[in-house]
Amino acid sequence: MEEKIIRISVRNLVEFILREGDIDNRKAGLPDKEAMQLGGRIHRKIQRQMGSDYHAEVPLKITVPCEGFAIQIEGRADGIQKTADGVVVDEIKGVLRELEYIEKPVGVHLAQAKCYGYIYGKQQELDSITVQMTYCQMETEEVKRFQETFSIEELERWFFDIVMQYEKWARFQIEWRQTRDATIKEAEFPYPYREGQRELVTSVYRTILRKKKLFIQAPTGVGKTMTTIFPAVKAVGEGLGDKIFYLTAKTITRTVAEQAFQILKKNGLQYKVATLTAKEKICFCEKAECNPDVCPYAKGHFDRVNDAVYEMITTMEEMSRENIETQAKKHSVCPFEMGLDVSLWVDAIICDYNYVFDPNAHLKRFFSEGKKGEYLFLIDEAHNLVERGREMYSAVLYKEEFLQMKKAVRYESVKLTRQLEGCNQMLLEMKRECQTYKEYNSISHFALKLLNVMNGLQKLLEEKEQVDEEVLEFYFHVRNFLNIYEEVDENYVIYTELEEGGDFKLKLFCVNPAVKLQNFLSQGNSTVFFSATLLPIRYYKRLLSVETDDYAVYAHSPFKEANRLLVLGQDVSTKYTRRGYEMYERFAIYIKNVMQAKPGNYLVFFPSYRFMEEVRETFERYRTEEMCCMIQEQNMNEQDREAFLQEFEAEREGSLAGFCVMGGIFSEGIDLTKERLIGAMIVGIGLPQVCNEREILKQYFDRHGENGFDYAYLYPGMNKVLQAAGRVIRTEEDKGVIALLDDRFAGRRYLEIFPREWRKLTYCNVKTIGEKVEQFWENAYIEPESDISV
Repeated sequence: MEEKIIRISVRNLVEFILREGDIDNRKAGLPDKEAMQLGGRIHRKIQRQMGSDYHAEVPLKITVPCEGFAIQIEGRADGIQKTADGVVVDEIKGVLRELEYIEKPVGVHLAQAKCYGYIYGKQQELDSITVQMTYCQMETEEVKRFQETFSIEELERWFFDIVMQYEKWARFQIEWRQTRDATIKEAEFPYPYREGQRELVTSVYRTILRKKKLFIQAPTGVGKTMTTIFPAVKAVGEGLGDKIFYLTAKTITRTVAEQAFQILKKNGLQYKVATLTAKEKICFCEKAECNPDVCPYAKGHFDRVNDAVYEMITTMEEMSRENIETQAKKHSVCPFEMGLDVSLWVDAIICDYNYVFDPNAHLKRFFSEGKKGEYLFLIDEAHNLVERGREMYSAVLYKEEFLQMKKAVRYESVKLTRQLEGCNQMLLEMKRECQTYKEYNSISHFALKLLNVMNGLQKLLEEKEQVDEEVLEFYFHVRNFLNIYEEVDENYVIYTELEEGGDFKLKLFCVNPAVKLQNFLSQGNSTVFFSATLLPIRYYKRLLSVETDDYAVYAHSPFKEANRLLVLGQDVSTKYTRRGYEMYERFAIYIKNVMQAKPGNYLVFFPSYRFMEEVRETFERYRTEEMCCMIQEQNMNEQDREAFLQEFEAEREGSLAGFCVMGGIFSEGIDLTKERLIGAMIVGIGLPQVCNEREILKQYFDRHGENGFDYAYLYPGMNKVLQAAGRVIRTEEDKGVIALLDDRFAGRRYLEIFPREWRKLTYCNVKTIGEKVEQFWENAYIEPESDISV
């Protein structure tokens, strides 16, 4: 039987076993990519200066046998030099701090160098070796060195102590995978396959096998969560992937994914699953200030966290938010950071998109520059990833920020104040040229000045013991802007805009996020995008993938068409030119007539809060005592949202109408089954409001050979309509009405985007809607064998 080998880099080994002390985010470091670029340049420069007897980037590797397996530790020594006094192993670190503040090597840096020293010394049969730490200030290129000589025997004892501390973690990995894989082989789909489900499971598995991408348009009720998770788990058991990332945009879909894994576990699967929660939500303190002065869980966190993690992964399979919080309190560690550490040792991670794709928030443990893993990405509610992607890869700066920052630092740095004023003046010139918005091909002169500002801020933050929160936040804004600026290509539009309130902004707008998403997806093996509203599929393929040979599947809907009435109102419109009291009145009568025809719970979706208010006021004059009406307020918190939904659970004689906004919190991710919701009325075609950014999108896609209106308005609008309509039929027993109230729905461009299951469409007007609804409900209670069609 082939010996099992666990591989780990020297750096990861020492940083994992030897980490200690506090969490302290008051010191701003460089992001990975930038640090690598600067550090790489410094490394190469120092290495070139060291002479011909200095060997750079020397690969080193050692295998340590353990009982039943081996640990392979590998890495590259920055330099090895033979001198008259012996051999020197050199470890180079680029820093932004002034070197006078570095009085001795950082513990983990020295540990790295000592590991390389031991491996090289052992292989070359040396008696002793000199370990050198070279620190280089990245702006001034000034160098400071520390040297220490060790006997190989001394290094060997030290090295094996570290490896033995890691051995239990390596043993856990091997033993757990053997247990897990044995249960995966026995795992079966937990339900009898419904029509189309087996084909869907097969499609997902084949996609993973071929290391491709798959887009699934999966109507509600298909069971898309289980039909994607099950084949992905089976693929892991076959060695086609190592870790599943189940990515969601909403908390409720995270819960559904957790439930799917629990169902498989009840049937015998052993699988460790972690759910990651945002820092602000899981933090035990009122405010997420991650430093030892204000948070007791940050103080000494790294001294205790490994014990907390090891206990958790060896005693639990369910790393839910509740379990992580309990474990973090028990060991007095930060629950957020502990959750991230736990994720390294589990088989599946359920988390928000940003943990994989956001350049500022992604899991560096998995997605740092140059890393690659055997990851399988399952992306739920994938339609949300277009706008989320644009948001993550765009960056904005306001002129007003520079004025504020000048005031904040004027007594601390004359040079930085001058640099801030330089940027402010350039933005002022842009402002004078801008009527509403203006596009730019290049802002290289501004970016150069901004780079000076970032370096000045970095220096200020390095030197100050107590960091000003306002300065730190601005530093992150500037740093993010410059990082995004480096990535700007043909998928971006650079523009300035004078906002209604008078603020002036400069934005790097990522119009098509596909390339940026691919940078992260390419670090894994395979990706499955799925949603109940992924239409038209070509639009999502264009904005979420760069490949031309991605697979696509339209899953069969299990619901009987006879259980749904799809009705289109032809005598109403939400067009701006037709809005007015008479039209608001007609919408109000539509709502009243539907509620009278069949008492029950309804959701009514509107294009905006203002439109909703106008119709609500008119509706008050028409509604009867048997009709209740609730309205979605702006900025509802979680309690308000729960109270709103709770009304749909209550027993009542008459009807309830919940007035909501399309694209809002009640149009996605809520599950009101059976009698809790019997209809949705959708007022308008959902088009986003005309604004400068939508017009920029429109013009961009027009220039790139697509229909700009469709990309900027039509497709995003219809997605909101389809999401709202999807609230109605949630289970095979559900029956309900979907009323599309806008004559524009009858246009060819809209009908073409309707899902297949909307083939049976009934037209009506305000006078006939009641009769259509009554007829539907009369027929809906006839046994299915009668094959009633509406």
